[in-house]
Amino acid sequence: MNNQGEFETIEGIRYQKPTVILLSQSGIGVSEVAARTCYDSFCNSENEVVKELEKTLPTEEALKELNAIDESQLLDDLAWTYFHHSILEHTNLSYLVRGTSRGVLQEHARHRIQAISVRSTRYTMSGIINAYVASLEDLEPKRFFFEKVNALEMLVTADEAYNRIEIETMFAKLEYQRAKMEDFFSKAVAKSSLPYLDEFRGRSEALFEALQNGKKKRNVGDAFKHIVTDNWKVDMVVTFNLRSLKNYFSLRDSGAAYFQIRWLAQAMKAVTPKKYLKLIVKEK
Repeated sequence: MNNQGEFETIEGIRYQKPTVILLSQSGIGVSEVAARTCYDSFCNSENEVVKELEKTLPTEEALKELNAIDESQLLDDLAWTYFHHSILEHTNLSYLVRGTSRGVLQEHARHRIQAISVRSTRYTMSGIINAYVASLEDLEPKRFFFEKVNALEMLVTADEAYNRIEIETMFAKLEYQRAKMEDFFSKAVAKSSLPYLDEFRGRSEALFEALQNGKKKRNVGDAFKHIVTDNWKVDMVVTFNLRSLKNYFSLRDSGAAYFQIRWLAQAMKAVTPKKYLKLIVKEK
């Protein structure tokens, strides 16, 4: 998968858009079976595998055929004529999202009927902390920190001048915390990497490489995640049932939606097969 999203400028600031891939789909066949069960109308289906369910339970081969169904007139009628949307809850789609923001994550969490698993700052921000610790051995710590963190591409904003403000603010927060925190380095660096602080004294580049290649500090984000901003990149896997996805697209692929979550909804819609969109997105 291409992890590099497209770029767009909003209000003078350049942003990187997220990329999305559809990981799995359950098909619409189960939703038709659910609807036919409600109305006891298996014999009226245009899909032979559904008709057979009136007489017998499906074989393994029949289940594969059921999950490959692309059309269902009953589902179309229920979705757009009778608005019996509960049957759409039997169809599920899972998406892998790369490179949206923590600001979008806050918006996303308001859609309660979804499963969501998100890249954790507790476990994955060691590169930022390593850059700060190593910067303390440099003649220009702030410059060193900016160059290393900017190269990690941890922000959805892609405007260097703006990102300098963000990253230098992170640096200032860490400077403040180092002055206030007891045992700062034992909280920032894995125990096995602490000897590097003496071994590479005055050698910022070598120390950074050693820390990056050493054991990662477990739960490092517990002490430092306050430095994270809404522009911090987030990867996640989200699973929606089709009814919830209908609600998500109607609200988030809208001119009234926050532009970053609108980009995400549009990217999700772009990889959603037509057989699902026909049931949840009104054709213009």
